[in-house]
Amino acid sequence: MDLCNRNLCMLANNVSDAGFTPVIDWAIPDRRQLDLFVSLLPARQVLFVVLTPGIEVCRYRNTVREPRERFDFDGYECLDADMKRELGDVGWWFDTAALTADQTADQVIREARHRALVR
Repeated sequence: MDLCNRNLCMLANNVSDAGFTPVIDWAIPDRRQLDLFVSLLPARQVLFVVLTPGIEVCRYRNTVREPRERFDFDGYECLDADMKRELGDVGWWFDTAALTADQTADQVIREARHRALVR
């Protein structure tokens, strides 16, 4: 997993150096992993956005996806509790329960720079 995290950050650095804004869509379950990402992106402003539609909304959305696009995961409660405990005061915890994917993306683009900066 550490190699994967390092590769994601290396790719993000390369994309940024090419003049684009990289987005890493990845589960960051704890402070150790977030700190690793921040350390591997030293010249970058790291914005940490946690999409929090709620466990039931996650489950529902998964059921209405095409079968090949589903992500079956039974650890929502544990992951949610662990992330809130370790990362609840970091970044922007964004409740997306009532939003579409497009609405979520639009709001992240508009507000993340002001709400999600990791210090």
